[in-house]
Amino acid sequence: MINRVVLVGRLTRDPELKTTQSGLSVATFTLAVNRQYTNAQGERGADFISCVIWRKAAENFCNFTSKGSLVGIDGRIQTRTYDDKNGQKVYVTEVVVDNFSLLESKKDRQNNANMGNNGGYNNNGNNSTSNNRNAQQDPFSGSGDTIDITDDDLPF
Repeated sequence: MINRVVLVGRLTRDPELKTTQSGLSVATFTLAVNRQYTNAQGERGADFISCVIWRKAAENFCNFTSKGSLVGIDGRIQTRTYDDKNGQKVYVTEVVVDNFSLLESKKDRQNNANMGNNGGYNNNGNNSTSNNRNAQQDPFSGSGDTIDITDDDLPF
């Protein structure tokens, strides 16, 4: 059986680092992951996914990320239950993170923070700073020339 999750998204808040009674570090955070498609109004929805990371990886994650950080995570889905203060059973589904990657530099993260609450995203969900950078570097923009590619040129 396979239980594997790979996600790329932005942190909705700073991760919370705690220590268990046995001395293990554990951090929890929520990852906002854009949906693939837009709705009828052209807006892109997002899923907000609860995640947990353990031990030294949790400490490192908290040291190098903050609200708005773009991260990639690799892990597995876990479900658990507990009884709350009122005796009600609470069901929790979360991603237990095995590995993570920081997907933007500290400079880019600071630039996104300076752009305001939208984290550098415009209404269609694309990062406006990277779009502007890519548009300036696109060697084919505005040339009007067609590109002649044969099947022999393709690697697949």
